[in-house]
Amino acid sequence: MKHVSILVPETAVIEAIADPRYLFTAVNEFLQASGKAPLFKVELVAMTKEVRLNNQIFSVHADKMLHEIQETDLIFIPAISGNINNALALNNDLLPWIIKHHAKGSEVASLCMGAFLLASTGLLSGKKCSTHWLFASQFREMFPDIELVDGSIITDAGGIYSSGGANSYWNLLLYLVEKFTDRDTAILAAKYFAIEIDRESQLAFMMFQGQKGHEDAKIKKAQEFIDGNYQEKITVDQLADMLALGRRSFERRFKTATKNTVIEYIQRVKIEAAKRSFESSRKNITEVMFDVGYTDTKSFRDVFKKITGLTPIEYRNKYQKSAPVLMA
Repeated sequence: MKHVSILVPETAVIEAIADPRYLFTAVNEFLQASGKAPLFKVELVAMTKEVRLNNQIFSVHADKMLHEIQETDLIFIPAISGNINNALALNNDLLPWIIKHHAKGSEVASLCMGAFLLASTGLLSGKKCSTHWLFASQFREMFPDIELVDGSIITDAGGIYSSGGANSYWNLLLYLVEKFTDRDTAILAAKYFAIEIDRESQLAFMMFQGQKGHEDAKIKKAQEFIDGNYQEKITVDQLADMLALGRRSFERRFKTATKNTVIEYIQRVKIEAAKRSFESSRKNITEVMFDVGYTDTKSFRDVFKKITGLTPIEYRNKYQKSAPVLMA
């Protein structure tokens, strides 16, 4: 039997505690219904017997306290909420426990913002990780030795797992169900919980906000120009001349400040505008393409898919309010 320990951190997102417990308990029921023995022993584990969450609205009663767990096979670190530094400080005592059990052979999985707690253990150093796209810049600043995978739904770094933002953790849960049971059981769980199995990217949900949390005034000026003139053809030389900087110096400073190359930033601003147009208007692909400054259909399609994970028509059909419902 696999022992699954779901941590209950301070400031945890309650759904990220309840959902893995519900899923693995349901999988036990699926197995029993097919004449097999239940596989998972699922327990909520915390620093105290009771943890109050969401400004004291919810109370979670732990099955076990940290010191009562001698052995475990899989540790879940749920998403945390609120101020990240405050959340990490409140949960600092969880870190040695996670490190100790990983050293004894336990696998560890973080859900969404739980990646910040997992990263704080040092177990992800030099490895790949995923977290909520909205907090990617903050994660990179806090943990520069970890390779944050943009847009990834799940990562598997040799028994250390992570998931992307919000409900994408369901894909990691299904991934682990398949790993510990079989494909048929994972598909059954996906159908039962109405989850799209094997979804690999959260790119379609990402909103580009233009990384401006830096102090380079000239680069901010370049960003503001791009943001206000994305409909036009903007070149690197044009921006460098505007700021009275050499091209190489400008490109280096831009990448340092924004973590994007100049071309990547221009593309992301244009595609974000295209996404908003698809979501709020009935314009066709060509009209939107011209509106954001593209004249080549293949180029627009390729860049759009690279950034969102979907083609323009797939994105429009998925998010446009007036998109038709196709009947079988």
